[in-house]
Amino acid sequence: MNRYEPQSSLTEARPPRKRRVWLWSLLVGLLAILGFGAIFAFPIAAFMVKGFPPPQPIVVATAPAAYEDWMPLIEVVGSLKPVRGADLSVEVPGIVDEVDFDSGGDVEAGSRLIKLRDTDDVAKLNTLEASRDLAQTNYNRDEAQLARQLIAKAQFDVTAANLKSLQAQVAEQQAVIAKKTLRAPFAGHLGIRAVNAGQYVSPGTPIVTLQALDPIYLDFFLPQQILEQVRVGQNVSVKVDTYPDATFTGRITTIDPKVDAATRNVAVRATLPNRDRKLLPGMFATADITTGKPQRFITLPQTAITFNPYGNMVYVVAEGTDARGQPALIAKQTVVTTGQKRGDQIAVMSGLKEGDQVVSVGQTKLQNGSAVTVNNAIQPSNEPNPQPRER
Repeated sequence: MNRYEPQSSLTEARPPRKRRVWLWSLLVGLLAILGFGAIFAFPIAAFMVKGFPPPQPIVVATAPAAYEDWMPLIEVVGSLKPVRGADLSVEVPGIVDEVDFDSGGDVEAGSRLIKLRDTDDVAKLNTLEASRDLAQTNYNRDEAQLARQLIAKAQFDVTAANLKSLQAQVAEQQAVIAKKTLRAPFAGHLGIRAVNAGQYVSPGTPIVTLQALDPIYLDFFLPQQILEQVRVGQNVSVKVDTYPDATFTGRITTIDPKVDAATRNVAVRATLPNRDRKLLPGMFATADITTGKPQRFITLPQTAITFNPYGNMVYVVAEGTDARGQPALIAKQTVVTTGQKRGDQIAVMSGLKEGDQVVSVGQTKLQNGSAVTVNNAIQPSNEPNPQPRER
């Protein structure tokens, strides 16, 4: 029994297992807290002593505020129309007997284009003409007898009425035969032929289009507010996307004497020479109307302007000092008043002076007083009359 007593005493002197685990966990936790504290405390202390590093300059592109001469223009869009144009068709049904034109040809006024089969109509006309000639003979005979009082006036009136009736029937039949022939109502350029010999056509069937192309009209609309700036005889510069490098000139020839009550617009027509027939009816066109003498404006690319409801802003780059007091280029926010736009450019009426360097790319990254670095390797488009380009 005494042999086991010392062992029992040793067991009672040791701490329980759960307590030892808790003590080790506490020790590990304290070491972890001390380690993390050392990691974060030293950098924070260093920042408190030395301060945060200053921000790097922001890379931007700039454009100079420069004067340009702008002609006061009114930009409009419209459609080209022929001076005379028609889609030709026949008035009466029939079989096409002859076709006297080729697609795409030029014709003079009155030229025969097609002829419908008219054999039966001609035969009927011959019959009516024979009856008319007989009636004319009877009329002459009765007129001579009436002068000698050999017949009654009533008999002569019947003969005269019969002659007039036959004359009217002959004229009617001649009109029917004339409608069997389609002639060009005016000189012009023909389109694609839509019928062939032997084909049956009914009234209204398109035969061919005929267009007088030189000169040609440009019709467009202007709001009543600027009607005072437009007058007959003003020059018009017209462009169509078919010929992007060509400009066609003409003059305003007609201003409609009334304003549309629904849109408050007035119709205007310009006439353009078209000797080479490049312009075709139905083309969409843009036009510039010169309304005065050249005006000088400070211009910028439109991308340089930040448009806001409370005012339009630009960033002007000038020499200054950064956060460390070192010389640097600083972007300063400036309120400007803008004017009309032309292509990629916009006119600045106030807020800038000639020679100011204005941020044109990268202003969304800026704040007032930001330090910047200028890199003009990439510039936005700054054309008063930009043209589409294939890439």
